Amino acid sequence: MSVRIYLDHAATTPMRPEAIAAVAEGMARWANPSSPHAEGRAARATLEEARARIKASLGWTGELIFTSGASEALWIALNRAKAARRIISAVEHDAVFRAAPGSDVVPVANGAVDRDALADLLAAGPRAIVAIQHVNSETGSIQPVDALRAQTVEVGSLLLSDCSQSARKLALPDADMIVVSAHKLGGPPGVGALLVRDLAMLEPVGGHEFGYRMGTENLPGILGLAAALEAGSMDDWPTAMEQRVDFKNAISRVGEVVSPGSQCSHICAIAMPHLTAAAQLIRFDGMGFAVSAGSACSSGTLKRSHALEAFGVDEDTASRTIRVSFGWNTTPAEIDAFRDAWLEIAHDAARRA
Repeated sequence: MSVRIYLDHAATTPMRPEAIAAVAEGMARWANPSSPHAEGRAARATLEEARARIKASLGWTGELIFTSGASEALWIALNRAKAARRIISAVEHDAVFRAAPGSDVVPVANGAVDRDALADLLAAGPRAIVAIQHVNSETGSIQPVDALRAQTVEVGSLLLSDCSQSARKLALPDADMIVVSAHKLGGPPGVGALLVRDLAMLEPVGGHEFGYRMGTENLPGILGLAAALEAGSMDDWPTAMEQRVDFKNAISRVGEVVSPGSQCSHICAIAMPHLTAAAQLIRFDGMGFAVSAGSACSSGTLKRSHALEAFGVDEDTASRTIRVSFGWNTTPAEIDAFRDAWLEIAHDAARRA
């Protein structure tokens, strides 16, 4: 294939042209937004304008703290929240487990957080911050965050939702804190945000961003994030939801769509009979397709996916599962081309089995 097809948007998605232009504009605004001189004040005004634009694009009426990405935003929320305990779901991103070691872990059942188990954990001690991702980065499973927040509010706890994979693809859920990442939605890498319903929920550490983080703001990246959010949502994608669903249906007639619980339409975990995920990735890469075998933060390892294990996917199926994820510039022809290539490899593997 002379032109490669990129279907690993859950790892990172190409920057939108509007974001590239905004980052270039930001490079010309090189002053520190915290400096008191005219150049610094101009940079601060631009940053605050971008903050307002981002909140408007996301429909968020609370506060917004700029970070270096989702991982830092998760760390701030989990380590600076005014809560005595941390509870995380068993299928959270690796960044959550790294940010909150020793947390209580709530299991999932039938693809969703076990609400009875969560109730037991919430009742077992003082106020907690509960981390529940909105969309799983490996399977596309959607968690019922709105219902879970009602459960946490009832006992006076806080709910944090990692929306890295869902922002501008689904409506933001109801949560006390929300994490977004620019490079997952067409913005630049190295910038993200923690949305906070009330800054009083966090203990400040001094420094920038109202005293909640230490590093100087990345103004070019922030402008890129604002531009990416304003450039469009999933409604503007060239592929319709119906085609992405048809793709899953075509695959399921030969292989297995690993789909625990409610599903989004832009991330698809699929298991091919007779061929390991590693072997599939080599074949697809050689044919010009970029896909992955799970989260980009852990796909370079040989360990079994903790998320697939927690979702109840057996070890054999997990070893044959790859992830295909679509983005803002994925075309119908690209989805059809990958479907045909997947079926070709699957039929070849079946003949050799």
